[in-house]
Amino acid sequence: MSTVLIRKFGEEAIQFLGKKVSVETSDQRVYKGTLTGIDERLDLVLNDVEGTGILKMIINGAYVKEIKLMEKPFDFKALSERLSKVFPGLVRIREDVGAIIVMDKIKVTETGVEEGSGLAADRVRVIYDEFMRENRK
Repeated sequence: MSTVLIRKFGEEAIQFLGKKVSVETSDQRVYKGTLTGIDERLDLVLNDVEGTGILKMIINGAYVKEIKLMEKPFDFKALSERLSKVFPGLVRIREDVGAIIVMDKIKVTETGVEEGSGLAADRVRVIYDEFMRENRK
């Protein structure tokens, strides 16, 4: 398999991290919880597995039949387009780390501005807050 396809698969799988998922195993068991870890063999770590009382669980990738995302992923592209209107040419999406980088010094994740300070970071924070308010509706 080509390196590009493997990288693309990895980028897609990373979007599931920190999200609610439903995992069906080869023996038809279904586990629902928050995906906190995944590797290239599809070994998974689930937290807070629903209906079981299990706080943390590791599932061997050899038994994973399918993984379903149960919540909408964060729209980094839409937020970066909005930020680009204010900071043209200074916004990059880093899907590998789940962040948007503004001016090579301000880091924005789906939880908000994580790094950066000053007027530019304050402006990014305002844009992020407005974006989140609009998308909750």
